[in-house]
Amino acid sequence: MPGFNSASVSGFDLGITRSAGLTHVIDKGLGPRGWTDVLETSGAYIDIVKFGWGTSYVTPNLKAKIDVLKEKRVVVGGTFFEVVYAKNRLDDYKRWLTDLGLTHVEISDGTVDIPRERKLELIAEFARDFTVLSEVGSKDSAVEFAPEEWVQWIKEEKAAGAWKVITEAREGGTAGIFSSSGEMRTNLVDDIAGEIDLHDLVWEAPTKASQAWFIKHFGPEVNLGNIPPDEVIPLETLRLGLRGDTLKEVLLGSNAS
Repeated sequence: MPGFNSASVSGFDLGITRSAGLTHVIDKGLGPRGWTDVLETSGAYIDIVKFGWGTSYVTPNLKAKIDVLKEKRVVVGGTFFEVVYAKNRLDDYKRWLTDLGLTHVEISDGTVDIPRERKLELIAEFARDFTVLSEVGSKDSAVEFAPEEWVQWIKEEKAAGAWKVITEAREGGTAGIFSSSGEMRTNLVDDIAGEIDLHDLVWEAPTKASQAWFIKHFGPEVNLGNIPPDEVIPLETLRLGLRGDTLKEVLLGSNAS
């Protein structure tokens, strides 16, 4: 998102802007007219739209929705990629994405077991024709990988051709970098951030508490994902310090917690 000045919307200029930090939005079935409304109010703050899990397969007006979102990076959820992999329909999937005019693809293995080397091969293969967002972490809340595994896998997937690597949290924040009870595994996040360039990561942060934590911890230009469409504006206020949760840290320069 290139340096957006909120004053151009509000007409009141406080000199508060930001020039980086991706906002990755999860779509659970919003229609074309719904997206038209979202884009009118929040479009300037949205960088990536993901059609969650397999929703794109059962959306009858999918092309119309993609047409509304033509100025955004649109990606089909990684769970659907796993379904396609399990059904051995990868070539058909590439053609379908191309026919839809999509240029981005998500590759994950959060539910279906894909051998590690095979996943890296698939990232490299798809990266020849698409911009790849890969995802690390299990959707099973009982599975907890060691920090060194996360770091190794993220580095491997970047090297294989992934543009960004997403850290799994599910749409409710109950797996991956979160515990099953919804608490963030902050030590894990710090271990990952200590080894990986933050620009290469998209942290799934579906709750306000997690969004505020990431912004206070890493700054307002951190890449955040799985944001519901109706929470894009609230997230932007967190990024700019226009909400009590981050006002002191972002605007007044207090020490992040």
